[in-house]
Amino acid sequence: MAAAAPTIRPYRPGDDAALMRVCVETGAAGKDATGLLAEPDLLSHVFLLPYLALEPELASVVAVGDEPPVGYVLGALDSRVFEAATEAQVWPALRDRYPLDAYPSDSLDALLVHLVHHPIVATDELVAEYPSHLHIDLLPPVQRGGHGRRLIDRLLGQLTERGSTGVHLGTSEENTNAIAFYRHLGFDQWGPSGQGELTMVRRLPV
Repeated sequence: MAAAAPTIRPYRPGDDAALMRVCVETGAAGKDATGLLAEPDLLSHVFLLPYLALEPELASVVAVGDEPPVGYVLGALDSRVFEAATEAQVWPALRDRYPLDAYPSDSLDALLVHLVHHPIVATDELVAEYPSHLHIDLLPPVQRGGHGRRLIDRLLGQLTERGSTGVHLGTSEENTNAIAFYRHLGFDQWGPSGQGELTMVRRLPV
């Protein structure tokens, strides 16, 4: 009997633990960050769980049958609304849990805690043209099989249906495979790189 093929489906609440594992195992410029973190959950607290809590309808996963998901895409329809919601509902409790001096200053944990206390805020110029944003992560077994494209196409369709005019995302300059993937899907670089990060953008049909 042939092995089941991976399929795309909507996120379900029971997926959280598997998605947190994906987040960590792709958290070092697309590579496994497990050994780099004293507190592996920090990556998910910053880059995964707020989206599952606030905009779960825009989250989709790739999985094989009933097995745990091995990849996901997350989205925020309106970045300004999402920023305000996380400031009100997400960051306060995490700031109490993770004070700024909780980890050595040169650690990845400290960088993530800094983002909890000083979240990324998109520029006015960026959100004026590209108000939505997304995150996508896939484990190696489902990379290069068209699943990333299918996840993003699904999300872009949802964002378009909800009236978005454009979407942006951030990626590490070191993640050259991801940059090539985004360019192949029609994303362009927005402005110069900064502190090792690139912003990629794509307009959506009106």
